[in-house]
Amino acid sequence: MPISYPQIYWPILLQAGIAVAIAGGALAATSVLGHRVPNKVKDLPYECGITPTGDARGRFTVKFYLVGMLFILFDVEVVFLFPWAVVFRDLKMAGFISMAVYMVLILAGFFFVWKKGVLDWGRPERE
Repeated sequence: MPISYPQIYWPILLQAGIAVAIAGGALAATSVLGHRVPNKVKDLPYECGITPTGDARGRFTVKFYLVGMLFILFDVEVVFLFPWAVVFRDLKMAGFISMAVYMVLILAGFFFVWKKGVLDWGRPERE
């Protein structure tokens, strides 16, 4: 049984060091041994087998970023439900009420975003 911190963390540090060494070795081997043949066709962007048209730096609508940010926001908020579910029986009624208030606030934010039309991709943009 390990009794000191170096004895406890040595296997973890050893495994991390081996993983870094293998990854670095693989990268170094591919850069040294890899066969490079520059080609005009290889430098073109791949568009699912279709010949690319236009500029690759196309603009995205703001709704794309809003939906992405909202997904991250609500996803992180839902992650907080797991620890609560693990200790649900120990928290008794106070824990249930506090989580109910938390869920009401999350749902209020979701319905606000829904009513604003942020999640509606079919609606045309306002000018």
